[in-house]
Amino acid sequence: MKLLRHGLKGFEKPALLDAKGVIRDLSGIVDDIAGAVLSPAGLKQLAALDTSTLPALSEDRIGACVGKVGKFICVGLNYADHAKETGKAPPDEPILFMKATTAINGPDDAVEIPRGSKKADWEVELGVVIGTRAKYVSEDAALDHVAGYCVVNDVSERSFQSERGGQWTKGKSHDTFGPIGPWLVTRDEVPDPQNVGLWLDVDGVRRQTGNTNTMIFSVAFLVSYISQFMTLEPGDVIATGTPPGVGMGIKPEPIFLRAGQVITLGIDGMGSQRQTTIAAGE
Repeated sequence: MKLLRHGLKGFEKPALLDAKGVIRDLSGIVDDIAGAVLSPAGLKQLAALDTSTLPALSEDRIGACVGKVGKFICVGLNYADHAKETGKAPPDEPILFMKATTAINGPDDAVEIPRGSKKADWEVELGVVIGTRAKYVSEDAALDHVAGYCVVNDVSERSFQSERGGQWTKGKSHDTFGPIGPWLVTRDEVPDPQNVGLWLDVDGVRRQTGNTNTMIFSVAFLVSYISQFMTLEPGDVIATGTPPGVGMGIKPEPIFLRAGQVITLGIDGMGSQRQTTIAAGE
């Protein structure tokens, strides 16, 4: 099942994508793609619907595929080749940092280049959406707490991230730096999250090609690991790291984003995103 949210930013309504690619309105069934809707019981209720009876929607803005996100947790350097291109050794334990929830954006919304930006960068990542509360869960049971998966662009400003006091969150949290979606693909449609392909282009040039089978730490391990340090709640999003090909790793000279460029990215079976970069306003 592919769930999504549509409408003006901040006023999105729940929907699903049916087998024929038609967006069907769920606002008469649930309030949002959030909270208890993401539980096994909530998803079972939606899966049992006769989608042909739901109102079809004309094309509209698609928002982030999950609402009321409490935590946006990111994993750094989770692909060995990406660690190598940044000049760092692969970590012995997952590197965790937080991305502000105010960074969350629709998959096709514009991405702002912040004031004073020198090194704005891209990162295609597999997003994990939590469906049921997870605290001290085992690796074997970890995926039982996952509602589904989605595309995330972990947009970053490298100079803010690494040259402004060493706080990664500074370089990760600008408004629009967290496009999520277009769909939340439920766990039953992704039998093996460790075997999906990822890609990203900038202005039509392929920059990233990867597969989650080269992750250092698997999705199950990450959910279990993170749950040892904080309770994961329904709707929390985990961005699981990016494969090689980011702008800062390009040789002989890094390439960074500027206003007026187009980023396209996607994950097998999870849809794609398209963002135009613009200069930050007020």
